[in-house]
Amino acid sequence: MIKDFTEMPVWQKAMDIAERCFLISADLPKKEDYALTSQLRRSAQSIPANIAEGFGRRSANDKSRFYDISRGSAFETKSHLIYGNRVKYFSENDCLEIQKLIDEVIFDLNKITNYLKNNNQS
Repeated sequence: MIKDFTEMPVWQKAMDIAERCFLISADLPKKEDYALTSQLRRSAQSIPANIAEGFGRRSANDKSRFYDISRGSAFETKSHLIYGNRVKYFSENDCLEIQKLIDEVIFDLNKITNYLKNNNQS
């Protein structure tokens, strides 16, 4: 039984995503401070933050809502990474590694929300 959100493997992966996005955006040009740098970091930080908030909610519907928000932030982060790679800010390898983690988090969140929906109908 998981007692704290920090024990959730999906939250741990999401924190890895946020950390990696912070690191790859550290050397972006100053002109990107309020654009790509900020957007990438905010969307990446939103993934584990909403997982944590969902964990703290009592009802299955509330939990699912925050896990869905986290899932949306994961897709947004993936889009920012693709853009950053296309404009040559990020290496393809860095992006692919983070995108692999994002895909794992999305898969895990889908499993969690499906479980909550299936067990909430009784």
